[in-house]
Amino acid sequence: MSGAFSLTTWNVNSVRTRLDHVLTYLADREPDILCLQETKVEDPLFPRAPFMELGYHLTLHGSKGLAGVATLTKAKPDAVARGFLTGEEDRQCRVLNVRLGDLRVYNLYCPNGTALGSDTYAYKLDWFRRLRAELDATYRPDDSILVVGDFNVAPEDRDVWDPEALRDQLLLTAPEREALASLRGFGLEDCFRRFEPDGGHFTWFDYRTNGFMRNEGMRIDHVYATSPLLARCTQVVQDTKPRGWELPSDHVPVTATFAASR
Repeated sequence: MSGAFSLTTWNVNSVRTRLDHVLTYLADREPDILCLQETKVEDPLFPRAPFMELGYHLTLHGSKGLAGVATLTKAKPDAVARGFLTGEEDRQCRVLNVRLGDLRVYNLYCPNGTALGSDTYAYKLDWFRRLRAELDATYRPDDSILVVGDFNVAPEDRDVWDPEALRDQLLLTAPEREALASLRGFGLEDCFRRFEPDGGHFTWFDYRTNGFMRNEGMRIDHVYATSPLLARCTQVVQDTKPRGWELPSDHVPVTATFAASR
């Protein structure tokens, strides 16, 4: 994909509940690629028509419950893969991999982990290991790859509103951060941090604590790119406006723009 393009990633916390929000955002932003997480809907029940009317091709990998990912693209994908490419099938719908020309986009809803020491926490760490192994076995670091979505990990203390108060809690533990760092070790760079070194920029705010009004959040939604795409990235916007809408998702959309390749 040699031309300029934009990509939005957004955990919508139920696409049917937040449908009007997503359509309003699309009307304003018109990204070339939209990656949704936690869609919470089986593929036959996904609200396809409004997105198709806006000119999007829909690639879905959904289920009932707390998982589900959807990738919407203005161009028709050249290839699609759902779940991990090798090994046993993932227990939930969390990985959607599309190719648009030479551009590969991984749309991820990474496991939360639920509780430290739990089976789901172990599943989360192993899930990151499986994804890194897949990248190593299938691609090269100089391929044009974007890995985006809700990672359920705040990479550093500057990505948390109060790191001392939350020290060693879920999403911030050393094993989780190490798992994410290992994934990034394939050759993935944080597009947002190319432009913004400071803390205080968050993508998730807890409903239960009125975190948005207090600006008490975490940065757990990311756009990672291999070096060819990082060089083309011109802007990353964490748009907090939709978080203030009525009945919002607890996450904000993150939009990255990329210049045409030279």
